[in-house]
Amino acid sequence: MDYLNINNQKILPVVTELNVLLADYHVYYQKLRNFHWNILGKNFFDLHERFEVMYNDTRTKIDEVAERIITLKYHPISKLSDYIEVSKVKESSPLLTDEEMVAEIIGDHKIILEQLGKIVDKAEKAKDEGTIDLMGAYIRGLEKSTWMLNAWAKDTKEELDASFVR
Repeated sequence: MDYLNINNQKILPVVTELNVLLADYHVYYQKLRNFHWNILGKNFFDLHERFEVMYNDTRTKIDEVAERIITLKYHPISKLSDYIEVSKVKESSPLLTDEEMVAEIIGDHKIILEQLGKIVDKAEKAKDEGTIDLMGAYIRGLEKSTWMLNAWAKDTKEELDASFVR
């Protein structure tokens, strides 16, 4: 660990949580592929394309998280059975409506955002700036994606909160 200047005992909790995130992302990735393949209805074109963008982004994150774990001198989990066991994101049926698919994804985003927060907390204690920076970018991107999916799911007759922060 000398080249990172990080204490091994402090970094192990970070790696443990990164492996949970890796598992979450793998199950989430497969769920996005599932939805991409099985979307039907009037929103097919929009959601088919959106799910593809999202799973491509997730595939990149999977690689980045695994490489971060390796950078920290540990091994990432890499068995499908381990991903299913460790992940808080759960598999889903392909037989959902477009609205149910989007609701599932928004729910998964909440789970992943909670995990990202845990990682940031552990990384701050370990003074692991590289992980903090990586997770911050993931949080920003996931929050934006969640906002967009939530906006898609709204009824256009619903009113936005009219209050403004001054």
